[in-house]
Amino acid sequence: MKLLVIGATGMIGSRIVKEALARGHEVTAATRNPDNITPQKGLTAISLDVRDEAGLAEAAAKVDTVIAAVSPRSTANAMDEAQSYADALIAGLGDTRLVLVGGAGSLNLPDGTPVAAVVPEAYSAEAKGMRAAYEKIAASNLNYTVLAPAGQIAPGERTEVFRLGGRTLLTDSEGNSRISAEDFAVALLNETEIPAHQRQIFTAAY
Repeated sequence: MKLLVIGATGMIGSRIVKEALARGHEVTAATRNPDNITPQKGLTAISLDVRDEAGLAEAAAKVDTVIAAVSPRSTANAMDEAQSYADALIAGLGDTRLVLVGGAGSLNLPDGTPVAAVVPEAYSAEAKGMRAAYEKIAASNLNYTVLAPAGQIAPGERTEVFRLGGRTLLTDSEGNSRISAEDFAVALLNETEIPAHQRQIFTAAY
């Protein structure tokens, strides 16, 4: 499969690239600084601004699926950045399938409360921005899937042992919601290879 990974050098994006290459996919890694990507078999690095609709369209037309792993960079402008990102994806991808790395803020608590409404203040702007971006994409005609991580995602082990859920935040018996970036990448590539959540948002957690 030919994949375009946007945000390929980020904490999550880099692990998605690694997982995709290990599975034998051809990966085009899109980033602001392609010189930071080490050349290897099956990997092509390109420079791409996520707001560049024409650039997105050109790159997306050459692949089977676009995997987008970008979040707002600026807390002050998180809402505008996230919605501009969503607008560019909607305008640029056309019929190409999108698998989007969402935010835990796009999920809901068991009682229906948006996670974005209860996250710590330091993460509030990004969570609300990513939730707004998801809502915009869900209302579009894109062939999309959104995989939102657990409440905590960080570098860790690749165990391939995790749970999948719908839009409700998953927690363990102690109330923790977490997953490693490595296992998140496994869940995302599983969905990319065998679509089971088309035009849906779902989550992965331990």
